[in-house]
Amino acid sequence: MFKILRKILRPIYNFTDKFIMLICKLLLIADVVITSMAVAGRYISFIPDPAWSEQMVLTLMCYMAMLSATLAIRKRAHIRMTTFDVYLPEKLVKFLDIVADVAVLALGVIMLVYGIKVCNSPLARFGKYESLPQLSRVWMYLPIPIAGAGMVIFEIEQVLQHIEEFFGIKEEAA
Repeated sequence: MFKILRKILRPIYNFTDKFIMLICKLLLIADVVITSMAVAGRYISFIPDPAWSEQMVLTLMCYMAMLSATLAIRKRAHIRMTTFDVYLPEKLVKFLDIVADVAVLALGVIMLVYGIKVCNSPLARFGKYESLPQLSRVWMYLPIPIAGAGMVIFEIEQVLQHIEEFFGIKEEAA
């Protein structure tokens, strides 16, 4: 069963990982360009210093932070408490890894569900950026459900991998 699941889901995980990484790279480039333009605009008279630059940079940073958190889940790069792992039985550590991943999966579901609710709320739909009034505040809240969806996708992968490890199911070399 796990072999079939792995065969079906791995391309989806890999595509999602590459897509989120591409978005993060593009956001970083936009962040650097906008920041450079804003700083240069303060000192060079012919370069404009747009009023919206600070809010856009902060919004893009929120997107990068939330999306990169999903990538950290995929690579198991999040901070974990592993101090006592060497003193506990191996099966217990693997079980606790599953429990931790299920808890993060639940957080991802909460972020997805309530993030969508916030994005559909009047505050988000009718609120506007102060320095860019034509832009809805939905864009400010949108990283929450996007990151929640990414967390759910990658946590399902992690839970399945931890269950395989717990039951000693070996992955065949690809």
